[in-house]
Amino acid sequence: MDIQSIRTLADEGEYEMALKAVRPYFDQEPDAGTPEAAHFDALCLLIEEYERRHYPIPRAKPVDVLKSVMAANNYTRADLIEIIGSKARVADLLNGRREMNLDQIRKISRAWHIPAGALVGDIAA
Repeated sequence: MDIQSIRTLADEGEYEMALKAVRPYFDQEPDAGTPEAAHFDALCLLIEEYERRHYPIPRAKPVDVLKSVMAANNYTRADLIEIIGSKARVADLLNGRREMNLDQIRKISRAWHIPAGALVGDIAA
């Protein structure tokens, strides 16, 4: 293996070539420990790294995560009120007038099995 020749994808053209090269592996995944499996893993890592740099996915706002979970599970405001305990606080949270505090994050996370990190907003510097 020539370590000196290993590098990341340089541009969109190389990215497209890597996508084409990885596609057949999804139809027939190579056996573990084979050179094909190593090639598949390397392509996936290169593609992931390129996408992380050039196509970042913005972090969802906690209230948007909460609303999405509610919609996906048919939870209502009344369900959230049972967890938080205050109709006014739920209205403030869902309308963006207030952020969730740590106690509310813990309660919602436990009740609806949402990772607490998904309910924590960006910390202002």
